[in-house]
Amino acid sequence: MEQPLLTIEVISDAICPWCWIGKRQIERASALLSGKLALDIRWKPFELNPGMPKEGVPRRVYRQAKFGSLEYSDKLDARVAEAGRMVGLDFHYEKMSWTPNTFDAHRLIWLAGQKGKQEDVVEGLFVAYFHEGRNIGEMSVLVAVGEAAGIDGGKITKVLTSGLGAAEVREEIDRAHDIGVDSVPTIVVDGVPLVSGATPADQLAAKLLRASSLQRV
Repeated sequence: MEQPLLTIEVISDAICPWCWIGKRQIERASALLSGKLALDIRWKPFELNPGMPKEGVPRRVYRQAKFGSLEYSDKLDARVAEAGRMVGLDFHYEKMSWTPNTFDAHRLIWLAGQKGKQEDVVEGLFVAYFHEGRNIGEMSVLVAVGEAAGIDGGKITKVLTSGLGAAEVREEIDRAHDIGVDSVPTIVVDGVPLVSGATPADQLAAKLLRASSLQRV
């Protein structure tokens, strides 16, 4: 018997560490659901810093302004890094010197969705930023991430040097706000937020299975 398929939208930002952790929890939940429910995962944009200059800002300047002190910022980073280790992720905050504007990263994810490469691109962006400390606001980094996922570099450059995808990304961001999303990651089913945050895999699997059952009623 063919297992049911549930389409979920994962609203996230490429500079959200909990979104990378949440991605691992989704992958674990998917494994737990094997044989019962298949997931069609679609990544949707959200900007944690909608007013960020296009060129970004030095990370420590940004964190000082946001959290009031670098000491507190470092404590938060340590907490996230520990949560990441619990799901097999290795955060390298010591390598991260820049907080980027992520709008173009979302345009790359939009393009990847057309090519069937979203999972690889989203993972590549998280690895580039949180593990390698690269500036994912730079076109060269975005092209490299996209190419590593199997997308033609010329096509990526054409999109990023034009307005392609901008209206679509902006529309999706507006839609996220319209349905009440104010933090990420948020998983949406049938246009309704289901869970927010990096929900543990067992809890997430149960919620997704229930959502699928309700959908079939």
